[in-house]
Amino acid sequence: MAFRIGTASADITPSLSTNPYMAGYGSTDGGREATSSSPFEPLYARAILIWEDASPHIIISLDVLALPRSMHQRIRDRILGLAGWSSSDILIQATHTHNGPALIDTLHPFMAYGLADLGLVRSYSADLEDTIVNLAQEALDADETSVTFDYKVSTQNFSANRVGLPYTETAVPILVARRGNGTPAAVIFSYGCHPISAGLRTLFDGDFAAGACNYIENRNPDCFAMFIQGPAGDQDPGGVRSWELRDQHGDALGATVNSNMQSAGRALSGPLVTRYQEVQLPLDITPTAANLAAVRAAYVARLGNPNGQPQWYQRHAQVMIGRIDSNSFETAVPSPFQVWKFNGSPQLKIAMVGGELVSGYAAYFRNRNGGTNGIIVGGYANESCCYIPSNEFFPPSMPLGSYEGGWEPDFPGIAGGSMTVYGHLAHFKAGTNGVETTLINAMNSLLA
Repeated sequence: MAFRIGTASADITPSLSTNPYMAGYGSTDGGREATSSSPFEPLYARAILIWEDASPHIIISLDVLALPRSMHQRIRDRILGLAGWSSSDILIQATHTHNGPALIDTLHPFMAYGLADLGLVRSYSADLEDTIVNLAQEALDADETSVTFDYKVSTQNFSANRVGLPYTETAVPILVARRGNGTPAAVIFSYGCHPISAGLRTLFDGDFAAGACNYIENRNPDCFAMFIQGPAGDQDPGGVRSWELRDQHGDALGATVNSNMQSAGRALSGPLVTRYQEVQLPLDITPTAANLAAVRAAYVARLGNPNGQPQWYQRHAQVMIGRIDSNSFETAVPSPFQVWKFNGSPQLKIAMVGGELVSGYAAYFRNRNGGTNGIIVGGYANESCCYIPSNEFFPPSMPLGSYEGGWEPDFPGIAGGSMTVYGHLAHFKAGTNGVETTLINAMNSLLA
């Protein structure tokens, strides 16, 4: 089957008057605000529309920390009405920059940042929804370029496992859409690393991911570049956080992609098969009256901050008490799972999970699917609900708690760590019937 592509992009950088509040890092002071309407570099929404004969498939990448569930669900429904495609043909991903705009719901603006007045956050989020839907339509209407697809994998080494587990992301998957004369029309590339090379700043910026896209496009003016975040949940960049480090890492990643895309990798072909499923990841909650009373008591105790934790722990406790009292809590977290498959020798699979996927899962799925040559694994897809830990982030492997696992030893029966900023009542269930088994079984079914 023949492939064609169309591309589109939109500047999504807020101004100080539209939304000065920044996402990432948590806050004890009512939210971090940008100090200028001029970003370090603009934030973008990027779209690549892949036509396979008359069948469209779209990838949209956003320079935001995380796309909340409410926004994603509305955006997906609206995009579904634009063309004759199924939900599995629509893949949206956040690059996870920590110097992007605060959005509604995730990370919870009150719990994570102490924001009480959400008027600008809500209006910017609504405008962003419209921008993304319009971007999809622009990609559908864009001039189409006939292309072939090829794939290769290179490496980078500025990421490290921040909790000491034996998984370090080095793979740089590179998927190139190439014109008939061999020149790249578009490149989709990935790397598993938290985009925090710049550190906590007061200018909007897409961090090394945006820097890498700019590096590629500056050297290939007729090529559209898109970054897709990998399994970065427990992967951080090395070095002292600074704008200089951000540029260094962006240039290094961009140079790796740029040099590799100058010659074709192994050929891919159609049909492009897509699958999408929403998976319920189980929280460690026993919803009996007696247990909920104990959970509520633990949150009341945390309100007093007996262990000197950041203020968002107390804000989280306040909200959780309200959810228990109103019986409005969840016992599982929905996460969108998505798989795309290109034919080739071997087949290339792209496996994406909603939420901050830790790298041990990538090691598992690569081992079962031909390594980095056979599969691209990523997180932060469609909506970012929370961290997605493996059993290694719970006792006995981590008896002192883990941010990624979402629990603390002070009150191990309630949410801690990352679950306090993502706003859940408890951490995930561990063990044989927990989050790890649920995720692996669901993804293996989609990959089969």
